Amino acid sequence: MAKIDIGPPDYKKFLPPVIKENYGKWLYHEHVKPGVLKHVGPDGELYSIRVGNPRLVSVDFIRDLCELADQYCDGYLRFTSRNNVEFLTPNVGNVDPLIEACNAKGLPVGGTGKSLSNIVHTQGWVHCHTPASDASGIVKAVMDDLYEYFGRDDLPAKLTVAMACCLNMCGACHCSDIAIVGVHRTPPQINHELIRKGTEIPSLVACCPTAAIRPDPKNKSVTVVDERCMYCGNCYTMSPGMAIMDAKNDGVAIMVGGKVSNARSAPSFSRMVIPFLPNNPPRWPEAVEAVRHIVEVWLAHAHESERVGEWIERVGWERFFELTGIPFTDKLIDDYIFSRETFRTTAAFKY
Repeated sequence: MAKIDIGPPDYKKFLPPVIKENYGKWLYHEHVKPGVLKHVGPDGELYSIRVGNPRLVSVDFIRDLCELADQYCDGYLRFTSRNNVEFLTPNVGNVDPLIEACNAKGLPVGGTGKSLSNIVHTQGWVHCHTPASDASGIVKAVMDDLYEYFGRDDLPAKLTVAMACCLNMCGACHCSDIAIVGVHRTPPQINHELIRKGTEIPSLVACCPTAAIRPDPKNKSVTVVDERCMYCGNCYTMSPGMAIMDAKNDGVAIMVGGKVSNARSAPSFSRMVIPFLPNNPPRWPEAVEAVRHIVEVWLAHAHESERVGEWIERVGWERFFELTGIPFTDKLIDDYIFSRETFRTTAAFKY
């Protein structure tokens, strides 16, 4: 690869030797026990030890991880897209001592196979400028409640949970078994003075996905057609004069049934089942209870290797609402006119 002065370096320089030697030649993979994967190739084997960790971490925490990697894995580790850490070692004798060292530091080992993986989430109140809810706070509360499922692998299938603090969804809410999405319920409050001082009005108008924002030449500002607004908050990204956050009316919605893999069935998008739950920090009991209830109903009724969405498709959405006791309302009807039932989401070829 040609050397350039911009962009990331070539990832191959940072691969462990055993991965370089077996690259593209792996023979098979084994799930040894919760949190431990074994990868076997013609030129050796590799063990991945998965550890759950927070998404937002300190430099000191990263140094602790690096010390463990130096001691047991020749310095090799990686971060997964769901905020797990995987320590990589070719030495089977280092696996159990590494797990003991992780447990001593309070780092849970698990999240592989038929278990709950770590929760992927967005920035929330700590950093994002358009959140309808927090991310780290809800994730902490939900994961504390579901923690038992991270270290065991006797679930019907793997379970993924995601959290996005607004409808822009920089989390994986559209493709997770259960998702928590922050929702605004009121249009932005326009500060005309701020808009006049420093906003490119054409860009502000163009940023609205539903054309709810219209120019207001008389006031050198904009207006909002309330009935067209979908409360996404994208306009606040373009101008601080479009304040979307509303402490009284903001909250979260619950979605279920998404997945990325092609195993057994095609990938699928999540669908909303609870349109609104209130923001109730610091522990969000309503959201925690809702997620726990859906998980327990799935555990009680799903077949072997059946993801949440696959279970719902088998029993039917009517039966899902009956089993969970979640009330069905008009807010749950998917009326997005641009979606198509035949939208191609699978990698499988059909002739």
